Amino acid sequence: MKHIRIIVTHYGGPEALQVLEEECPEPQGGEVRVRVLAAGVALPDVMAREGVHPETPPVPFTPGWDLVGVVERLGTGISGIEPGQRVAALPIHGAYAECVCLPHRDLVPVPSGLDAAEAVSLVLNYITAYQMLHRSAKVRPGQRALIHGAAGGVGTALLQLGRLAGLELYGTCSARGAAAVSDLGGIPIDYQHQDFVKEIHRLTSEGVDVVLDPIGGPHLWHSRKALRPGGRVVGYGLRSSLRGEGLASGRPGRRQRFRGIAIFGLYIAGGWLLPGRKRVVAYSIQTLKRLKPEFFRQDLIALFGLLHQQKIKPLIAQRFPLAQARHAHELLGKGGVIGKIVLVRTGPSGESGAV
Repeated sequence: MKHIRIIVTHYGGPEALQVLEEECPEPQGGEVRVRVLAAGVALPDVMAREGVHPETPPVPFTPGWDLVGVVERLGTGISGIEPGQRVAALPIHGAYAECVCLPHRDLVPVPSGLDAAEAVSLVLNYITAYQMLHRSAKVRPGQRALIHGAAGGVGTALLQLGRLAGLELYGTCSARGAAAVSDLGGIPIDYQHQDFVKEIHRLTSEGVDVVLDPIGGPHLWHSRKALRPGGRVVGYGLRSSLRGEGLASGRPGRRQRFRGIAIFGLYIAGGWLLPGRKRVVAYSIQTLKRLKPEFFRQDLIALFGLLHQQKIKPLIAQRFPLAQARHAHELLGKGGVIGKIVLVRTGPSGESGAV
């Protein structure tokens, strides 16, 4: 049986994404073949395509951090899972495919009745948001939080989960994203025309308890200035390592891959050594998942429960058929995307089904 998957042929811009048709892979011992219903499109995919993410595989490779699908075939030695079962996974790469083989221990059951695109939004974006708030920042009701990129996939997740946690929320965004930030309970700050540090101190006088920063580099230290004493910046990305025109740079990859991590370390040390008790801490979803895999499973199950109860509602910016992954990356690269872009398996009507 044939299927298609997307490969990155070289490090560079969206043109590096090509559609490959081949035989479906066969699961090995301990593996499960999953037919993918939805795969997320996120900044780490762009960073991998450009060759700047620390965990970028050698080319050619198939990108895709997160997926929701249906168990199709079992390898040997599998128990506790059946064909037809809906599952989610965070493979880090490989999700841009119609079929993928994964270790059965990495699969998390998905409740029936959930929309595939909404469900996959939880696997990377909402887990990231949930763990940063509750495991890294350990937020408490009544605290203030500043969210950078508040209209994006992780940003809108942070706004929804922050409101559930009883936080006072502020979010940097473009003018285009301001309405979405306001609708989700945040006070928008136009990063293109306002200094967010000055604006935070104008609005709060004292500063915020936590800043969630996906940009990295010197931006982390600027975010630290928005904190009140005892607050912390949670850094969870290295967007500043991208060079060129926005997120769509076509320059060769593997540039400055580890420089951002070194700078991160210096800021973490500085936060401890300098007065003011304003800390900079790092969050990495893949590192925490490897160290504490039970956290990922517990938190994702909790989030599926919130989605099932309609206490959260992921914003889907756009759904693209898998074969249009390049267009999805082009859209993300332009910036200003509100919510999550998702690649979906389409049926005869062109609609993606529920799980």
